[in-house]
Amino acid sequence: MGGAIGKGELQRRGSTSGSKLEGKMVDAMQKRAKEGTNLKSFDSIILKFPKIDESLRNCKSIFEQFDEDKNGEIDQGELKRCFHRLEISIPEEEIKDLFEACDLHEHMGMKFNEFIVLLCLVYLLNEPAAKEAKAKMGLGNLEATFETLVNAFVFLDKNKDGYVSKEEMIQAVNETTSGERSSGRIAVKRFEEMDWDKNGMVSFKEFLFAFTQWVGIDEGDDEE
Repeated sequence: MGGAIGKGELQRRGSTSGSKLEGKMVDAMQKRAKEGTNLKSFDSIILKFPKIDESLRNCKSIFEQFDEDKNGEIDQGELKRCFHRLEISIPEEEIKDLFEACDLHEHMGMKFNEFIVLLCLVYLLNEPAAKEAKAKMGLGNLEATFETLVNAFVFLDKNKDGYVSKEEMIQAVNETTSGERSSGRIAVKRFEEMDWDKNGMVSFKEFLFAFTQWVGIDEGDDEE
């Protein structure tokens, strides 16, 4: 499990990317929560890590398609041009908001792990666009992977308010490791890895960035 990276950057970016996008994420997650989830334990999420890791790494070819100048990052212009070329219908304002939310270091270029988070947010917020992307970019089983990530967040979000609290994380882990004294410490550690802005609540975006670390995908992956 790698250490958290760029927490200060995410905190700054989280405060400037605007509450509008976060509001959309919360609304979408609350809607999905009403549908429920088939995940029964935190362990069942962990068991899916290898398959999710493999699926997310298959995004590398998509990342390279977007990275027109091959500098290992995707800038906002490249993102807009690729969506336009693929005729994927995402409003320009939403592309800008998504880009700024996922560009942790505010240097106007997304690394590979940031790009994965963006794709998953597109899937959550704009399912028609995600379906178009699947057909035109050859996403294959990536849709199932994103659905697993959404389901994992729904499982953790016990009160279905669109966020995960420390208490909810402890409850989720305890459901798996009932009776083990270490379960509370494990839950708190996992929660701290997710709560990048230290406000006591984890959004879906924060969860996704933590997840890319949990499965071993970090900002160095684009330099392999």
